[in-house]
Amino acid sequence: MALEFIGIDPNTGQSGSPTAWVDAETADIVLQSYTADDATRAQCIENTAPGHAKGIPAHETVIRIPAHLVPMLREACDAAERRAAL
Repeated sequence: MALEFIGIDPNTGQSGSPTAWVDAETADIVLQSYTADDATRAQCIENTAPGHAKGIPAHETVIRIPAHLVPMLREACDAAERRAAL
């Protein structure tokens, strides 16, 4: 799997930075970010999508993306769309 680097949070220094990539083969967006706190996870469990069971499946997690990274996510979405069109 080859990942196309999109961007990294410039406000977090040299380690542990929220980062966005796009998978070159599948066009999936791959994110590294902060683990959501227990209160956020509880809200996600409580506000489950209609028709879905409550809970967070073992193969999924909840992450928190800082608001100032929204432009980076837009860029990742654009890159993913370009890849998917190939």
